[in-house]
Amino acid sequence: MIEYFLTYLKCERNASVNTVEAYRRDLNQWRDFVAPGKADFAPEKLDAAALRRWVVAIARGGCSQATVRRKVQTLRAFYHYMMRMGFVRENPAADLTLPKLPKPLPVIVRQEETNAAIDCGIDETDFEEVRDRLILNMLYSTGMRCSELTGLKDAAVNSRGGELKVLGKRNKERIIPFGSEMAMMIDSYRALRNETVPVRAEEFFVRPSGEPLYRKLVYNIVHKALGSVAHASRLSPHVMRHSFATDMLNNGADLNAVQQLLGHTSLATTQIYTHISYKELQQNYQQAHPRATKK
Repeated sequence: MIEYFLTYLKCERNASVNTVEAYRRDLNQWRDFVAPGKADFAPEKLDAAALRRWVVAIARGGCSQATVRRKVQTLRAFYHYMMRMGFVRENPAADLTLPKLPKPLPVIVRQEETNAAIDCGIDETDFEEVRDRLILNMLYSTGMRCSELTGLKDAAVNSRGGELKVLGKRNKERIIPFGSEMAMMIDSYRALRNETVPVRAEEFFVRPSGEPLYRKLVYNIVHKALGSVAHASRLSPHVMRHSFATDMLNNGADLNAVQQLLGHTSLATTQIYTHISYKELQQNYQQAHPRATKK
């Protein structure tokens, strides 16, 4: 039944590979708890009390609140599928309490630090240096996800029109504009790539071997580029996405426009970046106003 559910997620819900694998790990862990050795696994016979015993066990085992919450949501989704297929009448996971989580603000890199990383001098004849600088600039200039960057097709990048098409979550396509500076970087990269790597994959970004990039490589590129100039607690492609949204809003962009550029389904997801802007405003006030900290 678990495999049928995972196939449903992939084929009907267009869930990403990472999402499907996360559900697989959670459900396999749950199955091993309720039916050790995979014997007599009958999820349709389990009630809320049986599910709660597993939740208590993983919480006591050291799982964070966020992890427990995700695993409960996995059970809810699985039993929702079971209801849809007619195997159960009610969802026993619906009665499980989700742990409340604090809402930490996303980590960002300051605008001047990002500019320093992008504007640093490189060897314009070195394919990997030119590519890596463009990767950093594209992540910051478009706000795209790492998976969207690694999957970006060469045909989807229009430097003359100043726009590119990305394939986001659940295979939703969106168009993102970019400026003349990045257009020139794209043309320079393309010319050097076509000369250096004549045989390659259809992806826009490739390795010297002609093969496409992978997530860990992009992470390493971003971390190396920012390591000497940025002071954020994390330096990753997703931090560049947070920085894009924050700097757009700080410089007067409309919230709905930023939502569309990021590909968020809900405006509430985008609104967290307004809190970052307000927090920075508070910090500036506390530092600058002569009576802000006067006793």
